[in-house]
Amino acid sequence: MALRGPKVWLWRWRRNPLRRRADRVEAWVVLGVWLLTVFVGVLAGTTVSRSVEDGLARERDEWRPLVARLAERAPGTASENAHVSRAEQVWATARWTSADGSEHSGQLRVPAGSAAGAPVTVWTDPEGRQVTRPVTEPQARVRAFLVGGVAGLCAAVVPVVAGRALRSRLERRRIDQWDAEWSRLGPMWGRTAG
Repeated sequence: MALRGPKVWLWRWRRNPLRRRADRVEAWVVLGVWLLTVFVGVLAGTTVSRSVEDGLARERDEWRPLVARLAERAPGTASENAHVSRAEQVWATARWTSADGSEHSGQLRVPAGSAAGAPVTVWTDPEGRQVTRPVTEPQARVRAFLVGGVAGLCAAVVPVVAGRALRSRLERRRIDQWDAEWSRLGPMWGRTAG
C-alpha cells in the first residue's frame, strides 16, 4: 500500500524537477478525458432528449381520439358508482372506422358490464391503428429529460473507460521505466567511493 500525503489540487500541473514526460502526458490525458466526458455526455443527452421530445410531440399532433362501439357486452357486472375505479375495468372488443373509411377492431379497457354498442374512446394513429393515449407536454418533458440523462451518462462512460485504460497503460510504462533505471542504478548504491 502506498503512503499518500495530503491531497494537492492540480498537482500534475505544478512545476517539479522530478516530473517526467509521462507525468506531463498523464496530466494532459486526464484533462482531455474530463473535457471529452463532459462534451460527449452533454451532446448525447441533449440530442436524445430533443429526439424523444420531438417524437412525443409528433405523436400528440398525429394521434386522434375516435369513438368506437363495443362489439360485445363487457364481462363482469356494472358498477353502481358513477366513479369507476381502475380495478373495475375489463378488456372488451370494440370496433371503429378510421378517417379513411377502413374498419378496425381491438381490445380496450372499459367499465365492467358495459353493454354491446356502448361508445368508448380509442386513440388511433393516422392509419387508424390503435395506439395508447399520447403523453401530455409536461409528461413528455419529464420523459425526455430522464431518457436524455440516462443516454448522456451512458455516453459519458465511454471516454472515462478509454481514459482509464490509457492511464493504466501509461502507469505500466512508467513502472517499466523505473524498473529499467533501478536495474541500471541500483547496483551502484552498494559501491563506496574509494
